[in-house]
Amino acid sequence: MRRLEKLSIRNYKSIQDQTLELGQLNVFIGGNGVGKSNLISVFRFLREVVTQNLAGYTATKGGAETLLHFGRKISKSMSFSLEFAEGDKANGYNLWLLPTDDDSFLIQVEQATYQDKKRYPPPHKPFDIPVAANVRESGLREHPHQCAQQALSALESYRVYHFHDTSDSAPMKATGAIDDNRFLQPQAENLAAFLYWMQEKKPDHYRTIVDTVRQIAPFFDDFRLAPSRLNESRIRLEWREKGSDAYFNAHALSDGTLRFICLATLLLQPEPPAVVLLDEPELGLHPAAVSLLADLLSSSSTESQVLVATQSVTLVNQFGPDDIWAVDRQDHATIFRHLSNEDMGQWLDDYSLGELWEKNLLGARP
Repeated sequence: MRRLEKLSIRNYKSIQDQTLELGQLNVFIGGNGVGKSNLISVFRFLREVVTQNLAGYTATKGGAETLLHFGRKISKSMSFSLEFAEGDKANGYNLWLLPTDDDSFLIQVEQATYQDKKRYPPPHKPFDIPVAANVRESGLREHPHQCAQQALSALESYRVYHFHDTSDSAPMKATGAIDDNRFLQPQAENLAAFLYWMQEKKPDHYRTIVDTVRQIAPFFDDFRLAPSRLNESRIRLEWREKGSDAYFNAHALSDGTLRFICLATLLLQPEPPAVVLLDEPELGLHPAAVSLLADLLSSSSTESQVLVATQSVTLVNQFGPDDIWAVDRQDHATIFRHLSNEDMGQWLDDYSLGELWEKNLLGARP
């Protein structure tokens, strides 16, 4: 499996200059405003770049001035570098951006890279594949080189999942198109259609999701998923309670239960995304559900690379130091520090990671 091994970020929001060497499971902890969510949003930003929506996305976020670290007076440019690896083969993607007078960005340099580390190990540098220069939008889609297309495939797949909106008008509670089932949408807008596809085509995975939901909602029996009798191209999330024939839809579920259903669907689906990106998934969950979520994240990391930003002590308690990144602000900039078993061994004999975090012995104070 090709994995994102290294990510370098320069002058993006609160992140001035950081390089992260990522593992399969990466849990980022820290207080409010330290920059955890900014890291997760890097992936959304890069996806918008390679899908040729840099100008539109920059405008919706308040312009280049807002996205640059302390604005263009401090940050004259912004850059990203990603290195993907599978065995001895590595390819990458590099992007340099300059702010423009109209508060947008110019792509100064865009390139893909390739390196056979067995034949040309470091300090040999990767082979650069020029993609675009001095343009307003990415040229990655049109570039024929295999490495460029591999980078495009990875970057296009990045979706940041937020299941926080469980209000009465939340898209996940509404009726949706039954054929919207190729992947789970970032806010689970197509939850009913996606579950229906699994019920019909991937029943083993569907049953696993149902059984998992029952662990945190003992009253839950099963979903009732079928095309609308009034319009067979539409579907909505319906379910039944144990021992009852009454009609229930998503509005009858608690916020925490509905969010957990979304998380279980994401993490237990048959074809998970290469990278799972979650920002504070513990929101509104009972502590028992948070513990089960940790198990799902660990299991999912055997097939997908997982990046999670959290403020949950309960969630942190379920992981080891090698899974944890402490996030702080120093000199007005976000700093990422990877913990390790070697550093924490003497403390873990007496305390859990969550307790050490609460005692401010990890930094990243909650």
